[in-house]
Amino acid sequence: MIDLIWLIPLLPLVGFLVNGLGRDVLPKSLVGVIGSGVVLIAFLLSCGVFSTIYALRQAGESAVFTQPVFEWISAGNLRVSLSFLVDPLSAIMLLIVTGIGFLIHVYSIGYMQHDTGFAKFFAYLNLFIFFMLLLVLGSNYLVMFIGWEGVGLCSYLLIGFWFKNSSYANAAKKAFVMNRIGDLGFLIAVFLIFTTFGTLEFAGIFPQAAKMVMGDATLLLITLLLFVAATGKSAQIPLFTWLPDAMAGPTPVSALIHAATMVTAGIYMVARSNILFTLSPITLQVVAAIGICTALLAAAIAVTQNDIKKVLAYSTVSQLGYMFLGLGVGAFTGAFFHVITHAFFKALLFLGAGSVIHAMSDEQDMRSMGGLKKHLPVTYVTMLIGTIAIAGIPPLSGFFSKDEILAHAFAHSKVLWVLGFAGALFTAFYMFRMLFLTFFGRFRGTSEQASHLHESPITMTIPLIVLAVLAALGGLLNVPSALGGHHALASFLEPVFADSVAKAGEFHLEHTTEYILMGISAVAAVIMAIIAYQQYVSKAVVPLSDDSPRSALSRLSYRKFYVDELYDTLVVRPLNALSLFFYRKVDKGGIDGIVNGLGGAAGESSKGIRLLQSGNVGFYIFMMVIAVVALLAYGIFNG
Repeated sequence: MIDLIWLIPLLPLVGFLVNGLGRDVLPKSLVGVIGSGVVLIAFLLSCGVFSTIYALRQAGESAVFTQPVFEWISAGNLRVSLSFLVDPLSAIMLLIVTGIGFLIHVYSIGYMQHDTGFAKFFAYLNLFIFFMLLLVLGSNYLVMFIGWEGVGLCSYLLIGFWFKNSSYANAAKKAFVMNRIGDLGFLIAVFLIFTTFGTLEFAGIFPQAAKMVMGDATLLLITLLLFVAATGKSAQIPLFTWLPDAMAGPTPVSALIHAATMVTAGIYMVARSNILFTLSPITLQVVAAIGICTALLAAAIAVTQNDIKKVLAYSTVSQLGYMFLGLGVGAFTGAFFHVITHAFFKALLFLGAGSVIHAMSDEQDMRSMGGLKKHLPVTYVTMLIGTIAIAGIPPLSGFFSKDEILAHAFAHSKVLWVLGFAGALFTAFYMFRMLFLTFFGRFRGTSEQASHLHESPITMTIPLIVLAVLAALGGLLNVPSALGGHHALASFLEPVFADSVAKAGEFHLEHTTEYILMGISAVAAVIMAIIAYQQYVSKAVVPLSDDSPRSALSRLSYRKFYVDELYDTLVVRPLNALSLFFYRKVDKGGIDGIVNGLGGAAGESSKGIRLLQSGNVGFYIFMMVIAVVALLAYGIFNG
């Protein structure tokens, strides 16, 4: 099965080409089958690859394979192949990208059924999957970078899919530009890596790095640059503001970006490069600090948002912060575990939100919802499961993955644990706030909206049910020994993080301490859910209108701490002013002035010279005589 690994990224690429080229002739039913079918086949192949890797790990082998496709670059000492790396880490990512991706494709058949760009949408989705697969399968940093850039391109295409709306087009441009800032860090890091190690292949870099001293200055610079790239792709401070605006795209795009593809790329890259980061403790401290700050900031913003997709968007930014917190404290398995569980419940929540929006005739403001659980029973139950999971209430998946990160944070720094715990409280509150405002109480929409309320078609509800099951049971992948588990995921990923564990040492926490931390976290999440219930169900509080007066803290949160306004003042306006200066003074006044001046001088001089061309034959003979005399005179005086 490993020999067929090249087929996994190829199939979505074929789907992109077929649906893209045939978008004007293929019927929608066939477009949906092709778009979803190629991802399904890729998923089945990924299952085969995973089963092979799993069997080898059970037998005690490292299960690492590299499959060259062709030599891509050969120049001097630089040798780069398009080759694929299959190991436990990439095998799991294959299942996430193709599995969740397939469910989102199926969901899109119903959600986008009446859109005129149906075929183009599926072509873009397939291309997105292709580039993400290229990113996770690449055996070197250059192939990873191609996939990295590709998902950035696809995010631009899909966020701005309804580009006739100028705000949606601006959101797409914002995502593209902010990601390019981070990508510059990746590109510089690639040059430094080649200069330092003489290769871009992971198999050549990591063994060399493992022999380097802790705190090496070159590794520090490389890892900081890689983390800059990760902050762009995975929406961390200061490059996080593009992700909430990415909600401009169709809801399936939001689910794909937030759960299965783009935003997980930064986490995956750091996890793949774990030995480099382990040997750079300063970088890990930066990663942990940025992660927890992002988690708290985004959670504080989500508490007051009224757009159902914006709540989920800031929730994603916050959860990504938790993942980076895990990476920063050395919990590489825990961070990746949260990537897996987050893919389950965040895809579920976004697709559930899409089902609500579909029923509400494209309304996204929760202040106009309420009482929807009787009209959308499947959507309600599945979103309830997703909400419980992300809130960290046992025994659902989020409890296990988030608590593993918090346990490592506790062992690393009590301050980080307290901050992480505070973020978890915010998460439980704003997620249940979203659930109660949407599904409980009386309906607050228009009578026309009420007349159209209905459960979504089966193509949308089946993916919700499958994801709800995964969100409920996903925590079983890595049950800690304190609860009678065997850390199955950690054992499976052991070859990937072995060098880092050898350098940093094993993580250990007394079972009694773990029980206390788990109990505090679970009880606190339930208390926050009860507080949200009291506020938005028992008291039936409806959030304030946009122009209503608010307290200072509420206004800060609702206005997203004015981060966009700050960037607009410090970056956007000065750059626009500078661009206008160069356009008017340098381009038009300088360059155009020189070019147009030379052209004007040539034109004016030609007006005088053309008078010599009078058409008078006698004048021409006279000029010939003058020329002959001049030539004779020149010959006599210079002979």
